[in-house]
Amino acid sequence: MEESHGINGVDDSYRHLPILYLTFLSIWSLSACSWTVNTFKNRNFQTNSLQWILASVPMIKALQLTLSFLFWHSCFHHQICSLWMSFGVYVTGVLFQTASFVSFLLISHGYCITCERLSLTERRTTASLGCVFYLTLVGYRASVPYFAVLLILNYMISFYVIFHHISQNLSVLREQLSFIEDENVQAMHDAVYAKYIMFKKFQGAMQIVAMAETVIYMNMDNSSQNYWLRLLIREWAQFCIFLYIGWTFRSQDMAPRFSVMPTLKPKDNTVIPPIYSMEMDAKTFKEFRSHEWNIGVPIPYSNYQREKDSILVIIQHPR
Repeated sequence: MEESHGINGVDDSYRHLPILYLTFLSIWSLSACSWTVNTFKNRNFQTNSLQWILASVPMIKALQLTLSFLFWHSCFHHQICSLWMSFGVYVTGVLFQTASFVSFLLISHGYCITCERLSLTERRTTASLGCVFYLTLVGYRASVPYFAVLLILNYMISFYVIFHHISQNLSVLREQLSFIEDENVQAMHDAVYAKYIMFKKFQGAMQIVAMAETVIYMNMDNSSQNYWLRLLIREWAQFCIFLYIGWTFRSQDMAPRFSVMPTLKPKDNTVIPPIYSMEMDAKTFKEFRSHEWNIGVPIPYSNYQREKDSILVIIQHPR
């Protein structure tokens, strides 16, 4: 079957690509702007470090689509196919996929959801997986021998880590909900339940991502025939997945005490400390200072105290 070639030797089957890339560029740019504005407007409702990290994903994607549009537009309308432009598309594509998986790893660890920051081990693991994923993806895109196998292995390890930590967080949140119901501590129920629903939705989204990545790498058809259609399906799938995850973890006015979380995840999450509350007026609350207490999180315990003796204190204004 003969391939039709247009101007400058470019296959005519690629003629739909400029308008396709321009359409998705508009969609992703609008999403990036909306995400940034929403995160800035709702910055006082919760710790939004995670939201700012997630905002980088649509920005990188918009940059990739911009370069892709300019490359194909110049090929068909100016008969110039820039090597540097294509290299930019290549680099931003790799960065987009790496940033996506790093974001997924951060969410699975419960960053800014069940803990304020990650432990040193978690940060090292996330950074290592991100670097290895980037390098193997670069080698795979450059058609280096055996890098396809390394990339598949890296995908398997990354998905295992993600699903493992999601399961751990769901287990901890279920135990917390059970404790709250048994002790009738309704003050924390809505916040813990909201986090549980977030992780359940994220777990479903990651299952879809795993299936989508498997289908993409099983279908290795590199022919130009109907390339624009395959590209359309892939881009829509990516956008829908990130739209769902982004909407789930967007900055918003969450349930009261949603931001009540430990600085780091405790090593043993099986026992929840008892929860007490006290009331004080605005003047007393303003003057309240303690280096040993973190309002709303378990108090630290000394070497002479047992962990089960720690308590959780919630201080609220009187109604």
